[in-house]
Amino acid sequence: MPERVALGARLFADRRLSVDNSVACASCHRFDLGGADGLPVSIGVQGRRGGINAPSVFNSGLNFVQFWDGRALSLQEQVAGPLHNPVEMGASWALVIERLRVDEEIVRTFAEAYRDGLTPENIADAIASFEQSLHTLDAPFDRYLRGDPSALSPQAKAGYQRFRDLGCISCHQGALLGGNMFQKFGVIGDYFAERTPTRADLGRYNVTGREEDRHVFKVPGLRNVALTAPYFHDGSAASLDAAVAVMGRYQLGRDLPPDDIKSIVAFLHSLTGRIPALDGVE
Repeated sequence: MPERVALGARLFADRRLSVDNSVACASCHRFDLGGADGLPVSIGVQGRRGGINAPSVFNSGLNFVQFWDGRALSLQEQVAGPLHNPVEMGASWALVIERLRVDEEIVRTFAEAYRDGLTPENIADAIASFEQSLHTLDAPFDRYLRGDPSALSPQAKAGYQRFRDLGCISCHQGALLGGNMFQKFGVIGDYFAERTPTRADLGRYNVTGREEDRHVFKVPGLRNVALTAPYFHDGSAASLDAAVAVMGRYQLGRDLPPDDIKSIVAFLHSLTGRIPALDGVE
């Protein structure tokens, strides 16, 4: 429903959803940075540093679960996570409702969009409705798949071929080129061997407690990936070149030659689509 999408857009940019009125959803999911924030970990209320890299909000409605560890099954469920997290927004539904209830315009807008008006469930639904609208369309790769051979450069075409031949596509598949399965970070090599793992490094283990889920994460979608550096859950790869090299080493067991890395990166740049434009969201 358009009215819910528009309401969700307002809430997405509303700093009243944080305990000190300093942070909005849009603070960590910026449209000018590919729906992410360009930081290894996000900065929340009172300057607190988060523990994990913020994923892009673009196309998030196509993910099969939300968060790196998949602990939320829907965008509606996901909204409550950052809002209550003491490092991110540090608020509560009671506080948010109290603040919004004195805003006559937003109360009226909720009443028009939802039969039961302003409630935590409807706040979450409105934000999720907005996020579900944030599809990026018409990337060069899309035009190539629709039959335009000129949409990709020769180097990007070679990169797409290497992407398939090397097996990257076994995990980065579907409409998002990812976002539809879990995978261990370090299928071949141990990415975490020379570091003391943080809680975030444990991945899906934090949700299930199962040993087989240690260091397992939702495979990120690659749409618009050229806009969302740094990469991985820990923000440790500053560039696409570095990220592709790490993937080759730890997921494929290969030290990829420079030409392969360059061509795959050229292909990844072709996944940048047309960014949604919306007044009031930066």
